[in-house]
Order: sequence, then structure tokens, then C-alpha cells
Amino acid sequence: MGKLFYVMGKSSSGKDTIYEEVLSRKELGLKPFIMYTTRPVRAKETDGVQYHFVTVEKLHEMQEKGQVIELREYDTVYGKWYYFTADGDKIDMDRYNYLALGTLVSFQKVKDYYGADRVVPIYIEVDDGTRLERALKRERKQTVPKYEEMCRRFLADQEDFSEENIRGAGITRRFRNDGDRNVCMDEVASFVACEIAQERGK
Repeated sequence: MGKLFYVMGKSSSGKDTIYEEVLSRKELGLKPFIMYTTRPVRAKETDGVQYHFVTVEKLHEMQEKGQVIELREYDTVYGKWYYFTADGDKIDMDRYNYLALGTLVSFQKVKDYYGADRVVPIYIEVDDGTRLERALKRERKQTVPKYEEMCRRFLADQEDFSEENIRGAGITRRFRNDGDRNVCMDEVASFVACEIAQERGK
């Protein structure tokens, strides 16, 4: 039985980098479980890597086909952006282990869909001051910086990832990413390897 390891954390916690690094470790044998979004592609992002970037029309088409597992709507200063999980891609969890990147809300929906015994949370945690510094540095690199949206997202994450919500999602282990990110990456990779080994040993 395969596992779906679900990486999540507040904005600018470094979860994207950790996701990409852990996925690249061939010894783990993980396959990407890629989410969808209607928001614009950011600098250095590639369609089919960080997200499947689709139109709102494509989203509606997938909804009509019953392919959407969960959907989140964000009323940004640039209009409505949608993030969603879908079974449009072939997922074979009987044979493979997957790595996903998403939010606390999407994690809960995916866990309900595939089963709590198959979806494993990996929560990345960073000091809020450090996160804000990272967010500002990242936004300055964009061709057209969206500072208002950066602030909105930062504040929204404070509510979305409240301690109450984290506990309610059944998350007990956290991976700190305040210092050397390589240390955090190694801790996550080791955790994933142990989980896979335990599953194979059953």
C-alpha cells in the first residue's frame, strides 16, 4: 500500500524548496502529486511542476466530470484565484508513494478522500518574523511585485494555520526550518524513508 506524504506550512516557510528537494531524492522513489491553480505563473515556476496552471473554464470542465477532490477560492486584490486538487492524473497508490504540496484545508480533504492511513502530514514551521522577511525578498524578485497580495496571504495564513486548526487536523510532528534548510530537508527525508520502510515491513 502506497503513502501520500503531504507537505504544508504557512507562506514563505520554505515548503516549496523542501518539497522539490525531497522529491529529487531518488532513493525515496517518490512521485509528484501535483495540485492545480488558476493564479498566474510566478517567476521561475513551470506548468506541471509546482502546479498545473489552468483557466477557470478548465476548472469548470473538471468539476463537471467529477474530477475535483477539493477546491479553495481566494478573493485577492487581483480577482478570484482558485487552488484545487483533482484526480485528473492517474494515481496508483497501490504501487507507488507520492509527495504532495498544499494547505491545511486541502490536506484534510485529501485525507478524507484517500484515507487517514494513507495520507501522512509533513508540517513545516518557521518563525513569523523570518517568514515575513523571506516573503518580501521573494516578492521583490517578481517582474511585477504584488505586495498587497503578499500581506493578505501572510495574515490569512495566521488564521488558517492556527494552533487549533493544526491540532484539529491531527498534526503532532513539526519540522523547523528557521536555520540551515538542509538540516530540515534531511529530517523530512529521513522521516519519509522510515514511514516507507515501516509500511513495507507490515
